[in-house]
Amino acid sequence: MRHILGLALLGFVMASAPVWANQPMTVVYPPNEHQTTSERIFLIGTAPSDGEVLINGKAIARSRAGHFAPSFPLQLGDNIFTLRYQNQQLQVKVTRLSTTPELSVGLAFAKDSLTPAVDVARLPGELVCFSAIAPPNATVAVQLANQTVPLLPQTQNIQLPPNSAALTQQNQPTTQAVTGHYQGCTTLPNGNNVNSGMVTGSNSIQPQFQLTVHGKTTTQPSPGKVSILSPAQLEVAEVTADAGVARTGPSTDYSRLTPLPLGTRASITAKEGEWLRLDYGGWINGKETRIVAGAVPPRSLIRSVSARQVADATEIVFPLQVPVPVSVQQGDRTLTLTLHNTTAQTDVIRLDDNPLISRLDWQQIAPEQLQYTFNLKSAQQWGYKLRYDGTSLVLALRHAPVSTQSKQNTLPLAGIKILLDPGHGGAELGAKGPNGYPEKTANLVISKLVRDQLVARGATVYMTREEDTELSLGDRVAMIDKLEPAIALSLHYNALPDSGDAMNTQGFGAFWYHPQAHNLAVFLHNYVVNKLKRPSYGVYWNNLALTRPASAPSVLLELGFMINPTEFEWIVDPQAQQRLAEAIAQGITEWFDRVQS
Repeated sequence: MRHILGLALLGFVMASAPVWANQPMTVVYPPNEHQTTSERIFLIGTAPSDGEVLINGKAIARSRAGHFAPSFPLQLGDNIFTLRYQNQQLQVKVTRLSTTPELSVGLAFAKDSLTPAVDVARLPGELVCFSAIAPPNATVAVQLANQTVPLLPQTQNIQLPPNSAALTQQNQPTTQAVTGHYQGCTTLPNGNNVNSGMVTGSNSIQPQFQLTVHGKTTTQPSPGKVSILSPAQLEVAEVTADAGVARTGPSTDYSRLTPLPLGTRASITAKEGEWLRLDYGGWINGKETRIVAGAVPPRSLIRSVSARQVADATEIVFPLQVPVPVSVQQGDRTLTLTLHNTTAQTDVIRLDDNPLISRLDWQQIAPEQLQYTFNLKSAQQWGYKLRYDGTSLVLALRHAPVSTQSKQNTLPLAGIKILLDPGHGGAELGAKGPNGYPEKTANLVISKLVRDQLVARGATVYMTREEDTELSLGDRVAMIDKLEPAIALSLHYNALPDSGDAMNTQGFGAFWYHPQAHNLAVFLHNYVVNKLKRPSYGVYWNNLALTRPASAPSVLLELGFMINPTEFEWIVDPQAQQRLAEAIAQGITEWFDRVQS
């Protein structure tokens, strides 16, 4: 998986030799001197199955082969774990770091606590908020030109769990009592309000934080400056990446929106550091754009729309005056395309009888927001691509794959193109089993077995890698987009964050992102779990690189847990792997039969 397990080995392990070849007892995770903010940690390792392994004087449970993965609570600061097997002793130090910012002492703000920490720009009338950590019972304010913004003390903080918490069933928010936290907001003045000391479109203003304690006052400049954008003089950004990553907010912590095709243009309505907010609401990193000098705010009319059939797809052409931002949403037998900054003057749309589309509907859902809904003949969608040809948007909807099975060729997957992606490779080990066996090797072994089973059923199978080679996520995704397989499967074995329970978490999991892949993910998960009587880890919507390709139904499978002592035993069992490969291939075969019938 995208694994949390550290790649470093403990100091007593020779990096040039396989971990399991060095000594009777081995710990592969955590590495010595490991640091974490988690309240718990698991220790992954192995020792000969006879005798006991003691951790801090207490015997631990192990699998039949001698593997172990117990979890322990962590106190703040250093935690020492002493492992003993017969005459062998190892020691691992884990440091738990505090997530609570340090309070300042005396007449000073806490280090790095002032926000905004980067330059920000907003439209007139929008909120700008400030925060600081200072001694309790202080008076804190921000001077923004001629405005004084009081920052009020906050008594509690709602801490949201990380996204990974859904993988460990610990995704509940927590409430923390806080002291010394101050926050406040103000709206930027409308128009050229000279009394505010800030003029629309003028140079940036650097806010000054003021702290008063026991009658003494100090000031400190904000790390980020604030400026007001002129609505009549907004800059225009053009997307320079093949698929610009649009998000719901100004950092990679925010959720992804439909990628913006190369050439998309939109006005910039806010800035935060290197991030730009575009006029339709999405944020994009400025590195994926260029500023178009002298451009007016991009707006377009649209009139005629037409469809054409090309090899294995239907292309719908939307003639526009400028490449506008777009959004795509898939539903049950529908695909909806939204054009932003667009107004319809449409009287004619040509759409002949089509193997994929039963009808195309459209409506102007808001001023400058136009929506096209494709009603589809089949519930299963096979992928789509978006591009701009000049200023015309081209949406390509892929047709269902055509089987070449016949009386002469009875192979059920004949003519079906499938891509398999063995996760990790090269220096990217992935997770490690209790004896140090790397996930990258297990992924390649099972992928080749699945490939052989699929080929025996008539499929044409492509592999992103067939050797122990390193391959970037971008290269793997590019292969899917280029080859346009009927389906793409990324095969992995699983691990957990430090807070997880490695000893008791196991099972087969499936991950999807686009609705077109949901049915495949659920079907394969249920088929393998029921066929092999395996535990279920569940089905997840997950924003992973190998689930994001829209050009084909793309699913990532987590076949079992490398770090679970018992489950690891069948991961390295050739007979168990053969049965797993047969089950995956047969599940794929039955899924195709189901969706194409």
